[in-house]
Amino acid sequence: MNELLLIFMVVAGIILFSLFFYYVPFLLWMSARVSGVNISLIQLFLMRIRKVPPQIIVRALIEAQKAGLQGITRNELEALFLSGGHVEKVVHALVSASKANIELTYNMATAIDLAGRDVLLAVQMSVNPKVIDTPPVAAVSKDGIQLIAKARVTVRTNIQQLVGGAGEETILARVGEGIVSSIGSAESHKTVLENPDSISKLVLRKGLDAGTAFEILSIDIADIDIGKNIGAVLQMDQAQADKNIAQAKAEERRAMAVALEQEMKAKAQEARAKVIEAEVEIPLAMAHAFKSGNLGIMDYYKMKNIQADTDMRESIAKPSSTGNNSL
Repeated sequence: MNELLLIFMVVAGIILFSLFFYYVPFLLWMSARVSGVNISLIQLFLMRIRKVPPQIIVRALIEAQKAGLQGITRNELEALFLSGGHVEKVVHALVSASKANIELTYNMATAIDLAGRDVLLAVQMSVNPKVIDTPPVAAVSKDGIQLIAKARVTVRTNIQQLVGGAGEETILARVGEGIVSSIGSAESHKTVLENPDSISKLVLRKGLDAGTAFEILSIDIADIDIGKNIGAVLQMDQAQADKNIAQAKAEERRAMAVALEQEMKAKAQEARAKVIEAEVEIPLAMAHAFKSGNLGIMDYYKMKNIQADTDMRESIAKPSSTGNNSL
């Protein structure tokens, strides 16, 4: 029993000892004191209660102290951590900005971090500018030749406009628009090929970095390729369109002519039908005239003679057709 009680007491002592040093990080407090950071054990204990890791806060305070940063307090770092910020990145960024003589306050750094941007990367880009390659941009000069240009944009972070400023996509879009405008205003594609730097100069003068989180340092044309002859293609398309319109109008006129011809044929057939109908009524009229005595036999023969005379004169009036038929 004594041995079991001793083992139990040893285990309980170890657990209590571990809990004590967990909630009261004595070694961390000693490290802070040695580094010149004024913080008490009670404050470290209360950090554990507030679910704030003391290691992160103390390391950040030590780094700020060693770097000579003034005005950064424990309460501010705890508030930043509880707000979802990155304490270590913010302090690293402040130290890097201080060494590079970049104006960056604690409030600005926390605002950038809480806005969702990487404040440390922003400071690094201010010191070491970044090169952004644009995708191929196609544009057409005034002579109708298409040019495909690629540019390299050198930018650095504008710390003052990092919160609320537009990102890299806006820079690329504006540079692409500037390239299209510059090539489009050129009289000839040869002019652009001879002086590609004219594109970058014109684009830079437009102030494309306004309202963005970056400052454009330079725009360099990396490559220009000749594309299609857009002017010739458009002329060919226009000619084809005019041809199709002319064919459509001709087909319309042909259809109208065919319809008119069919209409005239129908009218001619109708007229012939009326003539045949009238010819059918002639014998009936003559028979009725014979019966009523209005027409005698001599009158009938005279009419026949006149008709024969008329047929003979018509045959004499067409000698050429008769001669051709005999041949």
